[in-house]
Amino acid sequence: MLPLRISAITATSAMGVGLAATRQALQARAGGLTRCDLPGMPEGIWIGRVREAEAIEPPAPLAAFACRNTRLAELALRQDGFADAVADAAARHGADRIAVVLGTSTSGIEETEQAWSRRGADGALPPYDFARTHDLHALPRYVRARLGLKGPCVSISTACTSGARAFLDAAMLIAAGLADAAVVGGADTLCRLTLHGFGSLELLAKGPTRPCAEDRDGISIGEAAAFALLERAGPGDQGALGLLGAGASSDGHHMSSPHPEGHGAVAAMRAALDSAGIGPGAIDYVNMHGTGTRTNDAMEDRAIARIFGDAVPCSSTKGWTGHTLGASGALEAAIAAICVEDGLVPGCLGIAQPDPSFAARIAVANAAAPVARVLSNSFGFGGSNCALVIGRLP
Repeated sequence: MLPLRISAITATSAMGVGLAATRQALQARAGGLTRCDLPGMPEGIWIGRVREAEAIEPPAPLAAFACRNTRLAELALRQDGFADAVADAAARHGADRIAVVLGTSTSGIEETEQAWSRRGADGALPPYDFARTHDLHALPRYVRARLGLKGPCVSISTACTSGARAFLDAAMLIAAGLADAAVVGGADTLCRLTLHGFGSLELLAKGPTRPCAEDRDGISIGEAAAFALLERAGPGDQGALGLLGAGASSDGHHMSSPHPEGHGAVAAMRAALDSAGIGPGAIDYVNMHGTGTRTNDAMEDRAIARIFGDAVPCSSTKGWTGHTLGASGALEAAIAAICVEDGLVPGCLGIAQPDPSFAARIAVANAAAPVARVLSNSFGFGGSNCALVIGRLP
C-alpha cells in the first residue's frame, strides 16, 4: 500500500470536543466516563456521553438528516479546521475526486427507537425519515453533502472495526485511481439497542471500564465521531503524519467471541506491518482494541505477544472514552496521531497493575518517548479484525 498523508484529522468523544481537548485529557489522565443518566437504560452502568452534541443542529438544507448520530458528526466536522481543509483539498483535486468512506454500527437507530415509542394504537410507526437517519448510509451521505463533495460515497458497517476499515477501503479507492483523496472515519452514538444489547450479553462493566486490569469486568459504551482527510503523499511530505499501512482479516470463529488464540488478530496485524513494509521492531506503541472484557483482552494480549513479545508498550485508551463501537477505530487513529505528534505512550487508565497472566508489555502510566509509528488495533463481532499503522511518512 502506498503511504497516504493525513492532511487533517479531528476527533470528538467523551474525552472532549476536538483534538486540543482530547490531547489535554490524555496528558492529564482525565477520563470522560460518567454514570449513565439517559432514560430507559440498564441500571448502574457508566457511559461516554458527548452532551455538547445534543444542542447541535445540521445546516437548514440538511435538516432532514437530524438525529443523534448526525448531530455528533456535525459537531466533529466543526472542529480543528477540518471542513476548511477538505474545501482546500476539493479546490486542488476537484470535488468529484474526493471519496467519503465512513463507518458506523448503529447510525441513527435512535430515531427508530423514538418512533417505536410513539407508535399508534394500531402499532403503526409515526412518519419519520428512515433513509436519512437510521439507514447505515445516512452518515456518509450527510458528510458528503455537508462538505460539498461529489466523489464515491461508501458506508462501512463491520461492527467495531468499521471506523478503522474505512481507512483501509479508502486507501484502496485511491490506489485504484477512483479518487485522489478521501474523507474517512466514523461516528456512532448511544442508543437503547447497544446498551441493552451488551447488557443482555452480560458484558457491561459495573463502573468505568478498566481494560487489562486483573479484575476487569466489562465494557463501558461511549459515543464518538472522528474524521481524517487522506491524500497521496508527495515529495515534500517527508516527516508528515501519514497512514503507513493497513491490514484486515476475518476469522469467523464465533458471532460474538474472538478465537481465544487471536489467529485473526495476528493476521490483521501482520498484514498491516507487511503493507507498511516494516517489521515489528519498527513499532513504538500498540494502541490495543482493549474493550475491558475478560475474553477479548486476554485474546489480544496473546496475539500481540506472538508478534511483539514484551518489547513494545501497549495500552487501551477506552478507559478515557468507553467503547465507541463503529467509531472506535477512527477515534483511536486520531489518538495514535496525537501519540506520534506528542511523543506519548498513554498508560491504561484506572489500573495499578495489569493482569499478571498477560505476556505483552502493558503500560499503566503515561510515558514520554519517541513514537514514530503506532499500530492501532480494532476487532469486532463476527470475526472482523483490522489494524492500522500511523506514523511519520518516510
